[in-house]
Amino acid sequence: MEYVINKMTSDDWGQVRSIYLEGIATGHSTFEAEAPDWEKWHSNHLPEPRLIARAGGRVLGWAVLSPVSGRRMYSGVAEVSLYVGAQYRGEGIGSALLAALIEASERAGIWTLQGGIFPENTASLALVKKHGFREVGRREKVGRMTYGELARTWRDVILVERRSKVVGVA
Repeated sequence: MEYVINKMTSDDWGQVRSIYLEGIATGHSTFEAEAPDWEKWHSNHLPEPRLIARAGGRVLGWAVLSPVSGRRMYSGVAEVSLYVGAQYRGEGIGSALLAALIEASERAGIWTLQGGIFPENTASLALVKKHGFREVGRREKVGRMTYGELARTWRDVILVERRSKVVGVA
């Protein structure tokens, strides 16, 4: 499948939200039960980089960063969110998006990328490992699901991080 990776815009929100909802429906992507509206989503993520994989007018997947803290000393630390549409998983789109996000984050001065992944999400764990992330810990029963088949179930989260070799802290 041919696609391009480029900047996400607010015009992409409808398709981005739909892909996010597909991820939520798996029960293994996030503790969130619903996708927020654009304003809330926009305010919770860094303005750059925000990337999408696109084939024609169709968004296939997306990747963005969230700040981990408002404190200046953590300005180069960001949390990764990456989702691929259900019908496009397993085609390398997630890997291409993550590679592009890493490159763009380093240009933006981000020195550490981090993430929290449910242990059952083995595809995501393999993906981040492939791109130089390492497991740094496990938060046991850190959150409780509020929806779906796993409602009221306490979940563990695997913490992963990747240090930039370009920004100067590796």
